[in-house]
Amino acid sequence: MDLLNTLVDKGLRRELPTREEALAVLATSDDDLLDVVAAAGKVRRQWFGRRVKLNYLVNLKSGLCPEDCSYCSQRLGSKAEILKYTWLKPDEASEAAAAGVAGGAKRVCLVASGRGPTDRDVDRVSKTIAAIKEQNEGVEVCACLGLLSEGQAERLRDAGADAYNHNLNTSEGTYGDITTTHTYADRVDTVQKAHAAGLSACSGLIAGMGESDEDLVDVVFALRELDPDSVPVNFLIPFEGTPLAKEWNLTPQRALRILAMVRFVCPDVEVRLAGGREVHLRTLQPLALHLVNSIFLGDYLTSEGQAGKADLEMITDAGFEVEGSDTTTLPAHRADAAAGGCGSHGGGGCAPCGDTAEETAPETAGASGARPDLVAVRRRGAGTDLAPNA
Repeated sequence: MDLLNTLVDKGLRRELPTREEALAVLATSDDDLLDVVAAAGKVRRQWFGRRVKLNYLVNLKSGLCPEDCSYCSQRLGSKAEILKYTWLKPDEASEAAAAGVAGGAKRVCLVASGRGPTDRDVDRVSKTIAAIKEQNEGVEVCACLGLLSEGQAERLRDAGADAYNHNLNTSEGTYGDITTTHTYADRVDTVQKAHAAGLSACSGLIAGMGESDEDLVDVVFALRELDPDSVPVNFLIPFEGTPLAKEWNLTPQRALRILAMVRFVCPDVEVRLAGGREVHLRTLQPLALHLVNSIFLGDYLTSEGQAGKADLEMITDAGFEVEGSDTTTLPAHRADAAAGGCGSHGGGGCAPCGDTAEETAPETAGASGARPDLVAVRRRGAGTDLAPNA
């Protein structure tokens, strides 16, 4: 297929595809799916070989968020029966993180619900970062605390944070339909603050909220422009008790096409398969490893994931290997640029970041494709007395 040959060539050169080419990937048929995966897999292996980075989530504070993000089980007005608890103590968070590190996680992601941290919250998280790093030599720590105020990113960096996550989630044009208590511009501003402070920026999207192909391409192109080091791709988990509980818009095949499109647009970036993979990819999860180079190990913030042991077996059985703590995740040109402060972040990168197919409406799973039985609320790990899944 000429389209795929063109996209592979561009990916190997770190060249940005056209919008038409990105849309064409999403419009390919199921008959062409393995060809799409194979093509994107060539790009993935060029920059990341067969390494898979493991990340582990620790939910520092669960539920009771004042924001109204429609996709979130922790949102204002959510009736989802999730765990609700206030801040974990630093030693509790460190103990939770240690379980993930023991399972092979290279990065620990510290997440707290809320609009954004107060200065007291930053102090609290700083102590938690110190506790985790003291107990786990070489571990990366990423903070995800919401919208940042001036100076907070610098304080987190000085406390030992390596990265900051704040997702764009969806396109600028549809953002107001998903969230009204803050803006798309607020999210962009926080990613830029993280970049400016010298933190590795992590920013991604959520697919499956009823968006169009054009929306998906818009948000991925916007991410390419922001130039984060990692791009998590989440697939909506339709929690009962949230406004999007009935949005079952994904098939495993469509989820793979979305991941392939992200890889072609962001060829040399850590693309992370994040929340919802078990719900929507199901038995096709191993194919996704040919597209992404990073996953979360075990459970998510408020939902349970695949068993950690099964994650590790899946990686091995698919012919991949867990990335060691002594290995640099990013390709040398990105790692060197970040270390040297070349000014690429936020400007599209140091390097330049076919055929088209007829545009079609996104496929939907329909009522018969809904699998609420796969949405399991987390009842173990952080905030409970039960052992975590790692």
